[in-house]
Amino acid sequence: MTCMALFMMALLVVSMVLVSSVNARFVVQKSNIRILSPHNLRSSNHVGAMANFGVPNYGGSMVGSIVYPEKGYLGCNPFDGHEPFKSKSHRPTILLLDRGGAAAVLVADSTNEPLITMDSPEESSHAVGYIEKIGIPSALIEKSFAETLKTALTKGEDVTIKLDWSESMPHPDERVEYELWTNSNDECGSLCDKQMNFIKNFKGHAQILEKGGYTQFTPRYITWFCPRPFLLSSQCKSQCINRGRYCAPDPEQDFKEGYQGKDVVIENLRQLCVHRVANESNNSWVWWDYVTDFHIRCSMKKKKRYSKECAEEVMKSLDLPIEEIKKCMGNPEADVENDVLKMEQDLQVGRGSRGDITFLPTLVINNVQYRGKLDRTAVLKGICAGFKETTEPSICLSRDLETNECLKRNGGCWQDKQHNITACKDTFRGRVCECPLLNGVQYKGDGYTSCQDVDECKEGLACKCDGCTCKDTWGGYDCKCKGSKLYITNHDTCIERNSSKFGLFLIFLVLAVVMSGGIAGYIFYKYRLRSYMDSEIMAIMSQYMPLDSHQNSRVVHHEAEPLRQG
Repeated sequence: MTCMALFMMALLVVSMVLVSSVNARFVVQKSNIRILSPHNLRSSNHVGAMANFGVPNYGGSMVGSIVYPEKGYLGCNPFDGHEPFKSKSHRPTILLLDRGGAAAVLVADSTNEPLITMDSPEESSHAVGYIEKIGIPSALIEKSFAETLKTALTKGEDVTIKLDWSESMPHPDERVEYELWTNSNDECGSLCDKQMNFIKNFKGHAQILEKGGYTQFTPRYITWFCPRPFLLSSQCKSQCINRGRYCAPDPEQDFKEGYQGKDVVIENLRQLCVHRVANESNNSWVWWDYVTDFHIRCSMKKKKRYSKECAEEVMKSLDLPIEEIKKCMGNPEADVENDVLKMEQDLQVGRGSRGDITFLPTLVINNVQYRGKLDRTAVLKGICAGFKETTEPSICLSRDLETNECLKRNGGCWQDKQHNITACKDTFRGRVCECPLLNGVQYKGDGYTSCQDVDECKEGLACKCDGCTCKDTWGGYDCKCKGSKLYITNHDTCIERNSSKFGLFLIFLVLAVVMSGGIAGYIFYKYRLRSYMDSEIMAIMSQYMPLDSHQNSRVVHHEAEPLRQG
């Protein structure tokens, strides 16, 4: 890469910092850590900064024993043995530094400073081999907390801690909103390959959740701007659209050949508009189809295929409205702001708990940045942790994602074995004990020790009529009247059975009269219709055939006339 190219790349990085202006900040996502033993250390709670690699146990927790290696405590080299840190108890092993047969990793900070987020190393052939294999939670803890743990361990004490991620993801309601900050560039090495593989693998889950109304997904694309002094430079012109307002780095990092940065910006804009237009027709999930198809058919790795023409072929195959998408994109050459890309730039700046978008790709779930490996199952766990408890879709309650705590001792909840009724409800985060609603009958109680259906008799909700006797039954009640009276449920009253018989007699009598009148009316109607038809037929026939009486009179008349002499 030339010096000028490096200089322009630096300018783009600086411009990103300028976008993230005064109030911008990076938010560290944390998990809670509590010491369970020894007893003298149980007084205080601690936090750990969740790493940007590994797999956090969103919505769950883990109890394990701390191990601090005597040798190789920096964790820079593999440890000896097949399972060097196998737990002596039934609890998982939590390693106080790097890797090695552990269920979780705690990395101790080397200095006293506020917690930061650990990211994976820069791309290298050495790192790629093991970064993707990290499948356990990883967190950075404060130096003072690490020293406390080390001191207890050196004394030979069994140190047990609880890592808790149950509140690491907000879960306010029954719908999860999430965003994926991504890029259409597929020439940036393993990073681009990783995000595209995730999109392909997660597509099925995403579309099921979106079609069911469980989630609201929005794709996002990072964009930069060109500093004003360099607007007329060839580098800005090749990397930016709308006169330097929206830019992307050169895919090959070579301005003289290959694709240009502005090609990436235009395709990013097109993909944003595909989602926006599809969303207006309640078909937002088609974005996943377009992006995966575009990558297969129009990849930069296929020469001259990363183009407008190829994109339109994909849109046509998916029956997308091409003209509406073009209208959404606007004119990339115009010296004006683009509303779609302007929104993307604004949203890159962190607000509140959201934080700046600094990593690519970045997943934001319920306005909180997801931490951990960009893996189909790991991300699904993060999304499932964002649902309000008991509102999760069935996909979140599979064996691969969570353990059904109701299967073990009924979760400690109330149950009626005789009628096979339980108050235990399995959730992604664990279980809740709530008295059930069964066949329209709501049980009441604490859900742990008792649940009873509503006693309508005792509560005075029914059978309140004078002289009525009420008996509670399963799922309802039985109300009886004194003597031979009949109970009318809808009116909560008693009536005489004789009067009820007389009433039925009147009803039948009225029905009989109505039916008789109907039959008589029908007969009269048929008679009138027949008479009318007969008269009409005779009138028509009289026009063509003289009646016998008229013909006879005419014959007699002709016989009386004298014969004309010729």
